[in-house]
Amino acid sequence: MRVAIIGAGAAGLTTAKHVASSNMDLDVFEMNEELGGTWSYTDDVGEDRYGYPVYSAMYKGLRTNLPKEIMGFSDFDIPAQENSYLTQAEILDFLKLYADTFDLIKYIKFNTMVMDISPVDDKWKVTTVFKPTKKETTDVYDSVIICNGHYNDPIIPTLQGQDHFTGIIDHSRNYREPEKFRGKRVLVIGAGPSGIDLTLQVSTVAEHVTLSHHVPERIKTEYPPNVYMKPDVQQIVGFDKVEFVDGSCCCYDAILFCTGYRYSFPFLSDSCGLTVDDYHVRPLYKHMIHIDRPTMCFIGVPYDVCTFLMFDLQARYVCKYLTGDMDLPSKEEMRLHTEKDVEDRIVKGYTKRQMHRMGAGPNQQAYYDDLGQEANIATIPSVMVKIWDAGVHRLLSDLIRFRGDKYRIVDENNFVQVIN
Repeated sequence: MRVAIIGAGAAGLTTAKHVASSNMDLDVFEMNEELGGTWSYTDDVGEDRYGYPVYSAMYKGLRTNLPKEIMGFSDFDIPAQENSYLTQAEILDFLKLYADTFDLIKYIKFNTMVMDISPVDDKWKVTTVFKPTKKETTDVYDSVIICNGHYNDPIIPTLQGQDHFTGIIDHSRNYREPEKFRGKRVLVIGAGPSGIDLTLQVSTVAEHVTLSHHVPERIKTEYPPNVYMKPDVQQIVGFDKVEFVDGSCCCYDAILFCTGYRYSFPFLSDSCGLTVDDYHVRPLYKHMIHIDRPTMCFIGVPYDVCTFLMFDLQARYVCKYLTGDMDLPSKEEMRLHTEKDVEDRIVKGYTKRQMHRMGAGPNQQAYYDDLGQEANIATIPSVMVKIWDAGVHRLLSDLIRFRGDKYRIVDENNFVQVIN
């Protein structure tokens, strides 16, 4: 079995580790000069020095929004230290330590962008380009495992009257530091993780910041006095005035979209048979296995999860199948299972955009336990999901102080939380 792994971030690294330990041949294709994926920082935006797209969404000063206690892998914890919430550099160092410990660097082809993946009979033709020389290479693999992350294709809305706005308009993917907003009146649109975090960061230098969102519940966290809340934007009036749906108006020098990302796999040819419809990637069994072409697998599609641990669990599941230690159900059975999952989500009130969301504890744990049971592998201990729930609650209720909290795992079901 010869396997191509796309991406050398956390998902790609743990997949490489488990593929290698299953005695399969592998190549890992990484478009950047170093491993780490989204945890690798660059000042570049738009294009890199070779003229290829920069997909990094990492910014200076970022600290994790999940505690380190749930950010390790099943067989490799983040080294013990006092703080639970780590910096970008500390997480990158951990991923490098993981790669060194399991001798993964030898499998990684750095500065190599995947241009096309197409099915050839029951195998996969993978075309890549080595960015420094622009030399293209095509090779054939028995399986491809996609680990390219979620932060490639930013959602950038078009506001009514936007063409008349004379200030800065940008997306959080291009944000690196707050300095360019010093002394400015800034409108942040979107209250996801990046929106609430960048609102706080920009407020340290801006004259004032408005966070515009449509989250139905009131955002509970306290912000500095120069931060204001507004509903959705109705339109832009003139060169700097913004009107909101409640009829209020305010003037701004900059608009920062924190409106998230689409799932994007630009290197997959149409012949792969994969569709992405309003954030719903299909046809995927267990959010991972291409039902019609099961040797194509995806690691990391679900969100609102214990990320690194889930990557690890999914990689172990996929390896059980690829090595023949586990049989998948028939394509028809996989399709029926996937349709039932969608129906259950709709009944629970999930929108079409939330077909891969796990979220609060019971939903996450059920997914992990299902994978573990089917593949006869260890699931993610319930204590990890309990810490995830506690951490997210603290993030939403006390953004300014929650990263001072500390966690200690007692056993597979219990933990101690010390609130800052």
